[in-house]
Amino acid sequence: MNRHVHTFLGCESEYGDARIVVFGAPFDGTTSFRPGARFASASMRGDSYGLETYSPYQDRDLGDIAVSDGGDLELPFGNTEKVLGLIEAYTTGIVSDGKIPCMIGGEHLVTLGAVRAAVKTHPELHVLHLDAHADLREDYLGERLSHATVMRRVWELTGDGRIHQFGIRSGTREEFQWAKTHVTTRRYDLNGLADTVARITGKPVYVSVDLDVLDPSVFPGTGTPEPGGVGFMELLDAILALRGLTIVGADITELSPVYDQSGASTATACKVLRELLLVMGG
Repeated sequence: MNRHVHTFLGCESEYGDARIVVFGAPFDGTTSFRPGARFASASMRGDSYGLETYSPYQDRDLGDIAVSDGGDLELPFGNTEKVLGLIEAYTTGIVSDGKIPCMIGGEHLVTLGAVRAAVKTHPELHVLHLDAHADLREDYLGERLSHATVMRRVWELTGDGRIHQFGIRSGTREEFQWAKTHVTTRRYDLNGLADTVARITGKPVYVSVDLDVLDPSVFPGTGTPEPGGVGFMELLDAILALRGLTIVGADITELSPVYDQSGASTATACKVLRELLLVMGG
């Protein structure tokens, strides 16, 4: 019997031995449409045991790298800034220990807490952002902290030219106009990612994968489904294209398992995480 039944599959190293630390940030307090992303990390841990630790795509096994699962942070509702502070503090500890954080959201705003930690150690940080939504609003219904504003807040940390967006197919007119002079945005698909990877090789990179970049026919289990997305193999190819980057942190967000009772979306999220961890551990 495996005593680590509450860890993500293959992430069973002790913290001190680990190169990568996975942890959950179960928060969806600013979700603008359908909540439920807070349940993602718990669902993924259980369902991950339906997968193998071995990836035939990379000919590598999670057993080849040392990954520790730190469990879920205990995050309060009703105090968004405190939530972000707790995520930042935990991520800062991981980075300070010379390890790489990989966070399971939660809604996409949780990315801000992790990036706040990463940019303190890596002031030249670049952010690769795969998503259906631009997330560049100045505010959402008067709130500056929202999953609809997360990349605008990240931009305030990184500055111009260091956020690279792919798959974007939803946003306000103002967001798309603002993006033209402040970030690089690839609309609708993931084409051109390899060129971006070539430009930022050798620089510290944070990777943020909002799983609604996938088409809802592939991934219905999300709070804000947006038709016109990419397929699983396109997303996989994009993740594999990241090999060789200096990835100093990553996350996957916006799985809401309650909207796909078949479990297919959770299984997809688990597979994405497995492949991302193997790339990070390379």
